[in-house]
Amino acid sequence: MSEALTCAVLTASDTRDLSTDTSGQYLQDALEAMGHRVVFRELLPDEPYQIRAQVCRWAADADPQVVLITGGTGFSGRDGTVEAIRPILDTEIEGFGELFRQLSYTDIGSSTVQSRAMAGLSNNTFIACLPGSGGACRLAFEKILREQLDSTHKPCNFVNLLLRGDARRQ
Repeated sequence: MSEALTCAVLTASDTRDLSTDTSGQYLQDALEAMGHRVVFRELLPDEPYQIRAQVCRWAADADPQVVLITGGTGFSGRDGTVEAIRPILDTEIEGFGELFRQLSYTDIGSSTVQSRAMAGLSNNTFIACLPGSGGACRLAFEKILREQLDSTHKPCNFVNLLLRGDARRQ
């Protein structure tokens, strides 16, 4: 059995509320189906400073250990999630965005270059920024996050890194 983690799901959107946030709901359901605990679920407008402030509060605390953010990773004038999160990362996990775009290419072709999906570590908290579309969230979860958030996945996974505290920068 995989180790349970505490998680938060944040949706960045100017057009959704919790009742219409299917991507955030999918991520919460998928995490809980794995046995993880979702301790926070928030929806904020596409305002980089509000997003950064909320994620900084979570990263400064012992919980959650995982923060999944959906929305705000495109190129429109209101897409500011990447700019909000990148400055607070101790380590960016470049391979996450690279792999996401590679996998996404089979679904949406060259349009995948417009995704700025990314992930990193901040104060021993894993943070992933995913597109707002339901298909993109499912793809990221099913093809990357499900294995990396499973402590039994070999040869390595994010869970063991987080539980040992190796991700924390001194």
